[in-house]
Order: sequence, then structure tokens, then C-alpha cells
Amino acid sequence: MTAVAVLAALAGSPGLAQAEQPPDSRLLSATDDNSLPPGWRLDGESGARELVWRAPKTVPMGDARVEFRTGDRLLGVPKPAKDGRTFRLALDEARPTHLSDLQVTAAGRRLDAAADDTHTSRPRGTRVPTKASANGVDPGRPGSYRTVTGAYDLDPVRLPGFATPVEMRAQVVAPKGATGSRPLALFLHGRHSTCYKPGTEDDVTGDWPCADGYKPIPSDKGYLADQQLLASQGYVTVSISANGINAQDWQAEDAGAQARSSLVRQHLARWADWTAHRSTAPAVVREAAKADLSRVLLVGHSRGGEGVNRAAMDSLYPPPAAEDGYKGPVRWKVRGTVLVGPTIFGQNPVADVPNVTLLPGCDGDVSDLQGEDFVDGTRGVSRGTALHSAVYIVGANHNYFNSEWTPGEAEAPAWDDFWTDPEQPDPVCSPGAATRLTAAQQHKAGSTYIAAAARLFLAGDDRVRPLLDGSGKRAPSADPARVLTHAVGGRRTGGFLPDAGAKVTGARVCSAIDPDPAVACLDPETPGSSPHFAWWETEQETGRSAVDVKWSAPGTAARITPAKPLSLHDSQKLALRVFVPPNTTGTKFDVSVTDSSDRRVTLGSVQVDGLPGSENTASYWAQELRVPLTAASRAKLDLRHVKSLELTPRSPSGRAWLMDAWGWAPGTPAVKAAALPRVDVGRTIVKEGDSGTRTYRIPVEISGHGSGQVRVYVLDPDSGRAENRLVTVRPGSHAIDVPVQVTGDTVYGEDVEHDIAVKAVHNAVVGKHRGGVTVENDDPEPVITLSPVADRVTEGETLTWRLSVDAPTAADIWTPVRVLPVTEGAELSTKDVDPQWLQDWSGDVPDPERPLSDANLWVWMNIPPGSTSVDFVVPTVRDQAAEPAESMRLAQTDDNAKPLPDKPVLTGTVLDKP
Repeated sequence: MTAVAVLAALAGSPGLAQAEQPPDSRLLSATDDNSLPPGWRLDGESGARELVWRAPKTVPMGDARVEFRTGDRLLGVPKPAKDGRTFRLALDEARPTHLSDLQVTAAGRRLDAAADDTHTSRPRGTRVPTKASANGVDPGRPGSYRTVTGAYDLDPVRLPGFATPVEMRAQVVAPKGATGSRPLALFLHGRHSTCYKPGTEDDVTGDWPCADGYKPIPSDKGYLADQQLLASQGYVTVSISANGINAQDWQAEDAGAQARSSLVRQHLARWADWTAHRSTAPAVVREAAKADLSRVLLVGHSRGGEGVNRAAMDSLYPPPAAEDGYKGPVRWKVRGTVLVGPTIFGQNPVADVPNVTLLPGCDGDVSDLQGEDFVDGTRGVSRGTALHSAVYIVGANHNYFNSEWTPGEAEAPAWDDFWTDPEQPDPVCSPGAATRLTAAQQHKAGSTYIAAAARLFLAGDDRVRPLLDGSGKRAPSADPARVLTHAVGGRRTGGFLPDAGAKVTGARVCSAIDPDPAVACLDPETPGSSPHFAWWETEQETGRSAVDVKWSAPGTAARITPAKPLSLHDSQKLALRVFVPPNTTGTKFDVSVTDSSDRRVTLGSVQVDGLPGSENTASYWAQELRVPLTAASRAKLDLRHVKSLELTPRSPSGRAWLMDAWGWAPGTPAVKAAALPRVDVGRTIVKEGDSGTRTYRIPVEISGHGSGQVRVYVLDPDSGRAENRLVTVRPGSHAIDVPVQVTGDTVYGEDVEHDIAVKAVHNAVVGKHRGGVTVENDDPEPVITLSPVADRVTEGETLTWRLSVDAPTAADIWTPVRVLPVTEGAELSTKDVDPQWLQDWSGDVPDPERPLSDANLWVWMNIPPGSTSVDFVVPTVRDQAAEPAESMRLAQTDDNAKPLPDKPVLTGTVLDKP
């Protein structure tokens, strides 16, 4: 028998537990391997079963995707209820046979359990990193232009897959009186609550449009300070509103990335129209300097970051027409993107568009800092000339880059997304910690680095590049923030990478994502996490690796030998991206290279300290370390044919991870996007049918130009494990051919999703990365009956009732029963039943003695696949007291514990032992 006991606090009144607001007390308890932990339950009827989790407090609407997991396996993305605490996942996405080790996560952070610090010591010596030397040019200083500020509000637009139209509203800040055309910077905010009730402290919703008495949260106004700085420097800026997407993106398979791209391009199209026909533009646009649509910078915060990345992609490589919410021509050129604390659920960055990614060290929303993939995920994909920069801001949280998400500045209720227990403050990120920034400090740093990207990508001023590319310079305007950077692309050449057949000795090649701790780069029990190893779609990935160097004495070299020699001929320095455990200091290496003639030269030494970190931060982040190649040139090393790289530890003991190493030279090369094939995975929904076998194919569209390689992961719907293969794709081909066989039957079962996930490897881009064939059950749910088996027994024996279905099923059937008060005579008490049974099924104890119906016995019973019945048993105990006959009543209920009106209430009687 499989069962789950639900401890609903009914307080003597049936049906107090509502479908979206179950009681706050313990909801479920475990009695066997297949039961559910506290806070979880199964709901639904007529085949629409759902897995439900109720949070102990409101989960703020944010950008990280709330996910249900079983261990390392993703079950699905639940639908949030309006109460902000209840989350529901349809069981066509997660069948009950897999419901073990249930977890609720967001960006790798557990939401359903307090942090487990039993294995964690307090971080040792968290410290503020050393202040770097100032750069020669500071982009955070205001310019000399006067500015104009205003807004426009156009007719809303309809986007595919979204029932409610999305607003076309924006804030404009631009130079006034500037001559000529000026570059355009477009801002897109992230996912946040959409509406609020004025005069309240926390009454916010995710509705759209807003209900009566509520006002829209003006997230698009949150970047006015950034816009003002850029406008004073000569850039036209526009910040667009996306509340309509935020309210609906929970139902989009790509979390709204394509919708956000469509919205961005809808606005750019309007600006292209207004540039050509100034008289048709809104007043603020006519008053502003003319925008130059050949120089566009897209700035996206959180899910807005993923949205502007997709907009840049769609502007170069058009998406499938049926999925796209913009149908017109591309009359603009995206020169770069700035991604602020971004999501990248698809791990599909655009390799040929330069970007700067801001990573907040105290991000409590997108806490795994998955935006690092906007850098790492571009390596080897295309030409490699676009600069991809990661900017790690120590002490910054997620929300404070937007003033409308910042307490004390916002019009609506706002909060600090980094939350820790006040009794156990985080040594790095709690307010008041030496490393934590104030809201004003954080926003100033963000403005400065957004301006740096604009100056580099739009104005072509290479003097700001050292602020972004790992050169270790600082912008005084961002003080006192400590900012570290690394990059790939630009004028980097060569590339010592752990993948692609490299041989490693003296260390191990580890995998970013692997369930085996011996293979994974970081053991799952490691406090904290690494942005380089953020989870994607599978529990095991191919092609995401690092070199793990561990030593207990100095002197043993770790050697990386690529499959073929590399050229560092045009480089000035060797740039390595290396990280060490947080809060460690003084890790030292000698760096050596060997050419194809076996000439070996030590280039120099590097030293690296760990970032400030705790168990709550993603501080295993690589810093860029550089050594000059002058020693190699003096020794006449053949820099055109470098066959190996060595790292020799010089500190007594330690551990470090090498992400990659490149030949580096100053400068920012011109970028021209390659003509590449684009892959988009669709979804087909089919009925199971009653007989026969049919074969369907997962819909995949390959468009664009040329030939490239992608890795295709085929996800097993039962185990969640994946098989993968490397596939060469060409436009119009059917290279990704995944057949799905569907056998019809007349047996009730759950819907099943047969999915694939795709990632670009070389000379390709991926739009919609996941899809598949959904097979819908089309058989009626069986009729469930409750009948007595032994309903008149002597004390010490067992009362038994049987729940039966009229035919076997292919799915678990869950149905609740509840013990009700008797209507006449004496009722069994909590001391008349086995005390362990009472504890297991209700979480209650016999004392004080009370009627059994007061023990909150509401039980979900499971009839497993292939079975037709399950018994509900009540073991009674024999006592010495002379008693009259006692009874209990049992009823089938709905998911709110209310007895079903069309089902009988059964009575069981226990007689005194003669």
C-alpha cells in the first residue's frame, strides 16, 4: 500500500483548507518511500491532478524560475497562485511515481527548506578586495548635454501565446539640442510584481491589467538615473514597460524570452518610423535628438537580459514566423548588449554580438548568477571577435539596479531580494556587512558600467575597455564598489580549453554538471556555488568542463595539452581565467608554456585571492590573471605552435579551477556577425488514441545560412536522464530527427512529454532550445468506490475499507478519505487505535484522549498503476475497560476535505472483547 497522510488543520470544520490556501500547519507526513514531505500535497479531480507546494511565507515575484525537482531532476515549472505562496504543477509534467526527494528551487536556491549549515563553518576572514588602480577614462561622469525627459503610451500589441495584449509604454530621456543623430540605448526591466494597491505595505499582484483599486508598478521608471547619465553623454535612451509579459510568462515554455524580444523589436520599429517621419513621433521624441538606429545598445535586467539577448539574435537570425510577435523588416543594428543580473534559461547567447554582463555578488533572486553563460557559452561558437565581458560587483543584490524595486525609492512596495536569518546574518551580504553595498552605491556602480559599455560598443572608445575586459582597472565613479572583470573574445587568440580533446596531467578534467561528485567540478555539498556551473536542463552535460587542480605540496605541475598546437603569435600576454575557493588568500602559480619543439619557458608567476563568499553566494568565480609573453619571445619559443600550458603551484596547499587561457592583446576589433544556421524546437500535442502505434517527430525548424553543429539532448520522460549526440545542421534539413512512437490504448494514464533540449556548439545559434511531443491521455478517469471489507470487528482487530477502481490504470490514482464525527452512539477515541498508526497517519498522539475525528485524519490513498484497489486499515487496540460498541465514519472527499455529495459515508463498528 502507498499512501500519504494529510494533516489538514480542520479545527472541527470540514473544508477549511482551500484549493489555493491550504492550512499553514503541517500538510503532509511520510509513512513510506513514496510519500510527500511537509508543505506538499496532490490535488485535483477528473484527471486534472496537480502537485502542489505551499510556501511558509510569500515568495516575491522575481526573475528566477521557480522549479519543482526530485533530486537533480527537473519535474517542471509550476504555476503560481495569486496568494504568492501556492505553486501548482500539472501531473502530466510530473507523474507521482517520481515524487521522491522533492525540492523547490529558484536559480539553484532552495525555497522549501532552510539552508543546511550543519556541514558549513562560518566563512573565514571575509574581506573587501583590494582597490584597483583608476582607469584613464571614467564613463560614470556626467556629460555636458542638456536633457529632455518624457513618456509615450501607444496602443498595446498582441504577442503569440499571450491572451492579454501587452502595453507599448516607455520612458524617454535624451539629449536636447544635440546636432546630428545620436546612438540609441533601450532598457528592458525584468520580471517583478505588476500591480500594487496604494497605501499598503505589501499588497502587490501579478495581474494584468490591474484590478480596480490597484495601479501598475512602473518598473520602466527604475532606470531613469542610468538614462539621465547616458543622455547627458549624448545618447538617446528609452526604457520600455513589460508588465503584460510578466503577468503571463509563467505559461510560456521559454519563460517569455521570445515575447520580450518581440516587444523590444516592436519599439525599435516605432523608433525607425519616427526617425524617418519625425512629425509622427510622440512629443518627447520630437523634442529629443534624432536617434541613430545603426547604433543600438540593448540593456536588459534579469529576464529582460535574456529578452534583449533574444532580440539581438532575432535581429540577425529571424525566428519562426508563427512564434514571432514582430513581422516587419530589421531597420536597426544592435552593436552590443548589457545584461544586468540576467537569466539565461536557454543557455543560448549570441556569439557575434558584444556584451557586458553584470553579476551581482549578493543576488538573492537569480542567485546562481547563470548570466555567466553569456560569456562562457560563446567560446568556440563563432568567429570569436566579439568581446564578452563579465563584471562581478561585490556586495550588489538583484533588485537595487532598478530604483522602482528599491525600498525608500520605489513608488510601490519593494524589498531587498537577499534575505538571511536576522539571527544568523550573512557575513558578506547582510545589510551592514563591510562588503555589502547600499542601494545608492550599487545603482551608481551599475550606471557607470552601463555607460562604459555604451562608450565602447556605440562610441568605439577603446579607452574604457580596461574597465571591462579583465585588465583590472577601476572607474572612480563606481567607488566604493569593488568590481572585478574577465572576458573572452575581443583580440584573444588560441584558447587552452579543457574540452575538445585536450589532455590533462597533474590535475583532472571535471564536469560542470554531473550527478557523480567524483566527476563534478564542485561537490553538491560544497557551501556556495559557481556561476560557471549553473544548471541547465539535464543532470549531466557534455562539453562544459574545467581543470580542477588540487595539491598538498608545491611543485607538481598541472599540464594542459590541446588536441593540436595553438598560436599565441600576435599576443602580448597570456590571460588565464582561474578561480579559487572564496575567502582564501595567497594562492600562487608559476605559468609555463612549451612549443612543438619541446622548448619550455616559465612566463612568470600569478597570485589570486578568493572572492568574499558564504554558503549563500555564487563566489566560485574566475578572475583574469595575465602574464607577459616577453620571456617566451626572448627564449625564441615558437609562439605559432604552443603545444602545452603548465600551472605549477607555489603555495603550500590549495585548490584552483582553470576555466581557460588565451593569448591577449589590447584593442577592440570590428565585429561582423557570421551567417549561421538557427535551430528552434517546437512542440506537437497529440492524442494517445485507443489502438495501434503511430510515429510522430519532434518539430525542429532549421533556418538561416551555412552549416554548424549543435548538441541534442534527448530527455527520457520516465527517468529524466538524457542521451546526447552532436549533430550537424543546415537550413531546411531534417538533421535533428527524433521519432516518438505512441501506442494507443484504452487504459487511463497521465499525459507524457517526450522532449529534447538543444545547445549550440560551433557555427550555430539556438532560439527556442526545448520542445517535444506531448502525448495527451484521452481515456476517461476510472470510477473510484469505497466499500467495507471488515467494518464490524472486535477490539484488537483491524477495521478495513477498500478503495477500488473499475479498471486498472497506467497511472497512480490518488484519492482522499477523511474520518468524520459519528452522528449517533459512542465514537472511537484516539486511545482505541494503535498509537504508532495514529502518529504515522495524522502526526498526532493519543493524549489527551478525544474523538478520533478530532485527530485531523484526512488521508490521500494511492492505487498504483496496474492495481485495482488499495485498503485503508485502522488497527484497534484491546483494553480492559468495559465499553459499549464504538464506531467511526469514513468518507471520500474532494481536494478541500469536503465529503463528496454523491458518495456514501461508511461506518465501522468496534465491539468490546467478550
